[in-house]
Amino acid sequence: MSTMVVQIRRKGVITLPVEFRNRYRLGEGDVLTLQDLGDGSFLLVPSVSQVANLGDRVAQVIREERVSTDEVLQVLEEERERYYREHYAKA
Repeated sequence: MSTMVVQIRRKGVITLPVEFRNRYRLGEGDVLTLQDLGDGSFLLVPSVSQVANLGDRVAQVIREERVSTDEVLQVLEEERERYYREHYAKA
C-alpha cells in the first residue's frame, strides 16, 4: 500500500497522482464512488462502467472466435431488424 498527499483545490477538485491514474487506468470522465467510513476517513473506489465491461467481453469473444467486423455488423443489423419486427411492426 502506498500513501500520497493530495490537496483539495477550488470547487473541491482533487488531482489524483499520475502514478495512481496509470496504475488503475483512470482517465478523464471516469467515475469514482466515495465511501464514507464514518470515522473521518473515506475511500475512493473506481466504478467500472458496465458498457466498458461488456465492450471488453465482446472484443474478447471476437478475438477468440476470429469474427470479422463485417460479420459482427451483419448480425447486429439482422438482430435490429428482428427486434423491430417483433416490437414495432404492425401485424
